[in-house]
Amino acid sequence: MKTATLILKDGTTLTGKSFGALLNAAGEVVFNTSMVGYPESLTDPSYTGQILVLTYPLIGNYGIGADTKDKDGIEKRFESKKAQITGLIVSQYCENFSHYDAKKSLGKWLKENKIPAITGIDTRSLTQKLRQHGTMLGKIAIDNKIDNKKEPDFYNPDLDNLVDKVSIKKPKIYKKGKKTIICVDCGMKNNIIRSFLQRGVTVIRVPWNYDFMNEKINGKKIKFDGIFMSNGPGDPSILTPLHNIIKRAFALKKPIFGICLGCQIMALASGAKTYKLKFGHRSQNQPCMDTETKHCYITSQNHGFAIDEKTLKQGWKVWLRNTNDNTVEGIKHKNLPFFSCQFHPEATPGPLDTTHFFDEFVKML
Repeated sequence: MKTATLILKDGTTLTGKSFGALLNAAGEVVFNTSMVGYPESLTDPSYTGQILVLTYPLIGNYGIGADTKDKDGIEKRFESKKAQITGLIVSQYCENFSHYDAKKSLGKWLKENKIPAITGIDTRSLTQKLRQHGTMLGKIAIDNKIDNKKEPDFYNPDLDNLVDKVSIKKPKIYKKGKKTIICVDCGMKNNIIRSFLQRGVTVIRVPWNYDFMNEKINGKKIKFDGIFMSNGPGDPSILTPLHNIIKRAFALKKPIFGICLGCQIMALASGAKTYKLKFGHRSQNQPCMDTETKHCYITSQNHGFAIDEKTLKQGWKVWLRNTNDNTVEGIKHKNLPFFSCQFHPEATPGPLDTTHFFDEFVKML
């Protein structure tokens, strides 16, 4: 293994060994406290532009399974077609994986996906630093030089439209039933599509900036019963074209459901504001309280921004709240069928406490 160094914007350097691609990289350094589910997490488009630190000490012990697709052509094991992270930092990498379904090591898979990775870092100490200071920019250098290139510059993903990089480029239709929904793809996880198809809904998946109310598919105007907005990476406030599309969609008074970035887009389209969290929520055990029923859900989360509840406009209310830090985890319209959550009811990875949110949305159609 070659020497690999994580360099933080504040000058901190942490040195370990490389087990991924021999490439330098730069991005936002964030941490995830999950114990399992690294194949799903690493392929989550919401991690685009980020160097991911996993706090669980042993990573790679069950390898990577074969990339297979279901009857609808959706990858079964991953949440997108490739690894989406910019880099990976772990405490102890396990090269000798053991799982009946594993086909290759995590290291080999990362090399195939051109993702650098470092093992031998005290990830819990690093996490404490990120919790105290807040999310920081960082960069990975392999032997301090690769292909005669210098270390990369620090890169701030919030300044780029990352959604445009991970969203599909043209509409795609998954036919299942009589009810049809528009799925705005901001970096949508595969299990979201599966969750709708399992409920017999026809899904029209469209790019993030696609004007589905005016555009045509195969020469015909699009007919739909509801609108869904997906998860995705980056700062939601820069996605102005999507804000404007959803503002006009509100006037249709059709059911609208948003997850994660989709939750933030709903707030911004309604006139509210968002802000960046100090170190975000990235784990599988975030407790969220339903303010209506007082039921507490354990949820899977991956986001760095939140809704400023002080800016919510008349007619909107806080529906879900994080019981750890009291941040907004979901909003609803008081009279119209618009609702959203900041976490992942589709899981993969994580608990299944809130899968019924999909049922509630389908009932509204």
